[in-house]
Amino acid sequence: MAQAGFLLLAFLTGTALGGFYFLNLWGTVNKLPTAANPTAMMITNFGLRMGITLTGFFLVMAGRWERALAAMLGFLLIRQVLVKTLGRKPSAT
Repeated sequence: MAQAGFLLLAFLTGTALGGFYFLNLWGTVNKLPTAANPTAMMITNFGLRMGITLTGFFLVMAGRWERALAAMLGFLLIRQVLVKTLGRKPSAT
């Protein structure tokens, strides 16, 4: 029973990490047209996103592949949800 609790916690942590990663990516891409130095902004933001996300995955898995899998499923689920909600809207033209 405790294992199921850890897997649920890993899944929820994966959704939080996915939300952080993809919402931050969305915000960065939207700011690119007005950025003074878009290349530096993209590289810096990518490094921070990846560093935080990979550290989160490393901590949540605690050496167990099952937890890493549960976190990855949450990460991918939130990606799909955000693509549906924030995806490109059809233009009116």
